[in-house]
Parts: sequence; C-alpha cells; structure tokens
Amino acid sequence: MFGYVLINKEELKFKEYDVYKSYYCGLCQTLNNRSGRFAQLTLNYDMTFLQLLLTGLYEPETKLVNFRCKVHPFKRTIKRSNEITDYIADMNLFLAYLNCIDDWKDEKKLSRKIYTLLVKNKVRKIKKQYPEKTAKLEEILKKSSEYEKKKEYDIDKISSYSGELMSELFLYKEDEWKEALSKMGFFLGKYIYIIDAYEDIEKDLKNGNYNPFTKIYQNEGFDDFVKQILTMMISECAREFENLPIIEDIDILRNILYSGVWAKFQAIRNKRKQVEENKDD
Repeated sequence: MFGYVLINKEELKFKEYDVYKSYYCGLCQTLNNRSGRFAQLTLNYDMTFLQLLLTGLYEPETKLVNFRCKVHPFKRTIKRSNEITDYIADMNLFLAYLNCIDDWKDEKKLSRKIYTLLVKNKVRKIKKQYPEKTAKLEEILKKSSEYEKKKEYDIDKISSYSGELMSELFLYKEDEWKEALSKMGFFLGKYIYIIDAYEDIEKDLKNGNYNPFTKIYQNEGFDDFVKQILTMMISECAREFENLPIIEDIDILRNILYSGVWAKFQAIRNKRKQVEENKDD
C-alpha cells in the first residue's frame, strides 16, 4: 500500500535531488544495518518523505557518509542518517511484516509467509522497543482488515484506517507539534489508501479481490471523482504541513506534496486511458 508519496524529479534542482536521494540511501542502509538485507526489500518513498519531514521539524544531528553501494559498486554516493532514520526503518519493517501476515491470511501467498519468518526475530525486537506504538498499529490494521472482509464500500470510512495508521507513524514525539503531525498523517494516509485502490481497481476486479471502488468504477466521471477526493485529502494535509516551522529541505517537501503526488496520479490515469484506447483498437 506504500510508494505513492513521490518527488516530481523534473521540477527538482539537481542539488535538491541529491539531498533527497541521500536520505533514501540512508534509510536503505539503516534498514540493512538494523535488520538485515531482507529488511531492505521493504524500502519505500512514503517513509522517505516522513524521514525528510521529521528531520526538518526536529533538526537532529545528521551524519553524511560517503559510501559505495553494493547495488551500484562502481559509483560512490552519499547517505544521510540520524536518530529519526532508525525510527523510520523500524516502523517500515514492522508495517511490512504486518502486511505480509495479512496477505498470507487472505490470499495464502507463500512468499509473504516466508518473509515473515525471515524477519520475525527483528520484529520481536521492534515490538519490545516500541510496545505501545506497535500495539496501536496492529489494532488499526486488524480493524481495517475486518472491514475489508465485510466489503465496506464507504471510501471515507475504509480509508480512515490508513489515515489512523499514518497518523500514528507521524507522532515521533509527544510535543507541541503532535496535533499538526497527527492530522497531516491522517489525511496523507487516506490519500495513500485511495490512490492505491484507484490504481488496483482493474486488477482487483479481474482477480475477484475486494476494492472499495468496485460499485462505482464504471460510473461516468469516475476518474474526476477520485481526483476530487484526493485533492481534498492533500489540501488538508498541506494545510497542516504549512503550520510546521520547517526550513530545511522545505522545497523538496513542497515538491512532493504539491507536485509529486499529482504526477503519480496522472501517471496512473494516463496508463488507464492507454489501456482503454488499446482495447478500442
């Protein structure tokens, strides 16, 4: 369900892109260092955004390290990491673990079952370090799964669980920014759930899987309807974002919220149109 909160690379300066990439690489290396190579498979852009956001807000001491990545061994690159990166890496793996468990229960995907066994010990340590937070995340995903099994088609209701999940992830500290971060995470989480359902609707219909848009997919103006909902979610998210006293990397964060998320939506929409046109031909 992750991977939708992206940069619009074409509108970023080269220096800004290098900074963004260094945070992405920092998160990737931290996942490996804390939980092993299998944890790196869970890396996604949404959590990179959260890392940039929390780093910009709390301004922790951040280390810049020049290293050689095993994936690109002939080119040296820079990674940025700090105490927030550790938190993001742990939450990233924990959510991936819970999603794999859910996939195994619902669809009996063997690969998901195998993955949970591979990272089980690492997840146990994460739960020990963050007992209250991990318990809340488990409860939220449990409720979401129950409503999906009941085939809940109220998009506002079903997406609210993704909102609650992201809201909890955004709460790095109990402080004066708690309310703004909670609201921002809530609306961004709803956006992620909705655009994920929007992208997967054809595949889900073909495979007989649940999708909250099943009943309205064929309605005239479906794409515009979804865009309108997404616009409301991002608008509320951006409203809270602008209340945060962030200076560092602010242009990268704004690129993601005001451009990157829409570039992703448009790419999905264009792909759907192309498929429809090919069917007509």
